[in-house]
Amino acid sequence: MAVETRMDPEQEELAERARLAVAEAARQLVVSSPVGVPDGQDPDELRNDALASLRALAYLGRAVEECAALAARTAAQEGAGYPQLGRAWGVSRQGARKRWPGLVFTARPASRPLPHHQTRSSLMNGLAPRSYTVLLVEDDMADAMLIEEALTEHGMARGIQRADDGVAALEYLRDPRTDRPDLIVLDLNMPRMNGREVLNVLKNDSELSSIPIVVLTTSAAPDDIDDAYRQHANAYVTKPVNLDEFIETVQSIDSFFFDTATTLPRHPDTES
Repeated sequence: MAVETRMDPEQEELAERARLAVAEAARQLVVSSPVGVPDGQDPDELRNDALASLRALAYLGRAVEECAALAARTAAQEGAGYPQLGRAWGVSRQGARKRWPGLVFTARPASRPLPHHQTRSSLMNGLAPRSYTVLLVEDDMADAMLIEEALTEHGMARGIQRADDGVAALEYLRDPRTDRPDLIVLDLNMPRMNGREVLNVLKNDSELSSIPIVVLTTSAAPDDIDDAYRQHANAYVTKPVNLDEFIETVQSIDSFFFDTATTLPRHPDTES
């Protein structure tokens, strides 16, 4: 259930005005376009008919939902994320995500296009400013959306590519038409080829072994952690259950690898 935000006096006044406006719109709708009026009944008699008002309010409610969905899509196309949509609708971030699932990431054009120039100082990593790309290997759509949202909300947008499983990830990485990512965020439990197998393949591939890989998974099993580091994962992070902690965790990964650590220079043939 969405957690409603607390309203201040100004918001309460606006809410009351909205209620009055809706009540008047319902009365007008009943009189001008009576819905389900019994044969022979005078429409004017419906002014105080509670059931007729309820019918009109149902139509108004559906119209509001449709208009809200359209406004949310438009706001997403203009760069708004779930926190902004939630504040506008008067609910939490989680409430906005439940109401309009996947909205930000299915928007056309993309709601957060990759900027032409990286804004952080080139002295941080000794390289000329450039954009950064992340390959997200994750089969869970909900988790993938959260990770993408966290990355794109964290300062500048990252170029994010997603693979649903290990096979798709290897196909992407070995496709000569695609650029090598600066970071791979890898789930462990996936169909076809799981994250353990992907990690083993990548770290034994001379062309791809230098790409930093962060394992981001629900598993906190000691065997999984030990196995990941034995296969030279650069970091192992357990997904928090709490939503805000999940977002903060993903953003901390982004901060370390792109704002603190020195990234690898790109190969000459991957530069545009």
